[in-house]
Amino acid sequence: MDHLTNLKDWMTTEGRCSDDPVKVVSYFCSTLADAGVPIWRVNIAQSFANPLFAATGIVWKPEEIEVNEITHAVRQTDSYLGSSFEYIFKHKKPLHKNLRNLNRETEHLSYVEFADQGGTDYYATLLQYGDASLHGCTFLTRDPKGFQLRHLEKIEAALPALSSALEPITMRKSSKSLLRAYLGDGPSDAVWHGTIMRGERTTIEAVVMISDLRGFTALSDSTTEDCVFEALNGYFDAVVQSVEGHGGDVLKFIGDGTLSIFPISDNADRAHQCRQATLAAKDALAGLAALNATRAEEDQPILDIGIGISFGQVSYGNIGSPGRLDFTVLGGAVNVASRIEALTKTVGNRVLATAAVAHSVPELYSSCGTHAIRGISAPLEVFTPFDGHKALDDTASREGRSAMTRPAPSS
Repeated sequence: MDHLTNLKDWMTTEGRCSDDPVKVVSYFCSTLADAGVPIWRVNIAQSFANPLFAATGIVWKPEEIEVNEITHAVRQTDSYLGSSFEYIFKHKKPLHKNLRNLNRETEHLSYVEFADQGGTDYYATLLQYGDASLHGCTFLTRDPKGFQLRHLEKIEAALPALSSALEPITMRKSSKSLLRAYLGDGPSDAVWHGTIMRGERTTIEAVVMISDLRGFTALSDSTTEDCVFEALNGYFDAVVQSVEGHGGDVLKFIGDGTLSIFPISDNADRAHQCRQATLAAKDALAGLAALNATRAEEDQPILDIGIGISFGQVSYGNIGSPGRLDFTVLGGAVNVASRIEALTKTVGNRVLATAAVAHSVPELYSSCGTHAIRGISAPLEVFTPFDGHKALDDTASREGRSAMTRPAPSS
């Protein structure tokens, strides 16, 4: 059998079942090279239906291969605008470009860079999947004669085999990444593997952390919708990075609040997860402080938050109707975390935790006294971290309150 026949057979058997796009692209490029196509660099860019990133690029060279995630923002930059990828997606047809004797003043920077690296000829074309989605491929050569017609014909003849292997891999990755974007790591894995059906629940011990943005109503009333969304995204980013950085999962965004858990595997893990949740809360405050420094320079309202941390048994799973489900977590620990988060407004401490959390890591906490809490029959003693318990000082508090009611700056 010839090289292309071998390629098609491998892609439709081992390739499509490998779940390894790097392996698939490597085999594709190596086989093309063995078939006489003088490729030096190949980029296979697969588009994703994902709110966080737009595509994954697998860049192959004979001596190395790398994988890059491409954000949606890249499509608004000079690296994309005017590039071969913009051209093939806009015109729905291939692009063949000679890189020798380029006009450096008018050509896209990518062509100039490839030419400086020894590239002589460039070919960009489309890869189509069964759902009619389009993906991009680029091929570079250093051959002095460039790509000949027979080379391009071999590339085009091999693309359907490549798509047959990459499409199922891409669809699985896209689905998994969507689940992770909306559910977090642990829950998305459970849902993906079919272990959480409607009405089914998993009961675990966990540290629960709830955060809430202060003065959100005033902020919404005093500024533009764009400014509100920008503020929310900055605040959520600070919390999510902190929680995930310490091994937790952000399960839900509830209006201007977040619900996160730090699952506990056994008794020996309890103190560790209580520490991780505490450190995540303190890092969230640090992230918010950095965000506020930027917002102050831009004359934007200062943001403040409250955080409640509790520990106990929770149940999580899918609830809803047969045609519409929501993933959530329920239990006494969730209710208590919510209640003590609300208590931060009156106690004056931005982070409060229950005795169960504080006693697991006593070196991190000091008592804030016993308080009656709405919805809980007996008063609770609450605690705050030694390093992160101070509320905004009087000056900052006044600035924050005035900023919350400050009219939005005119554009």
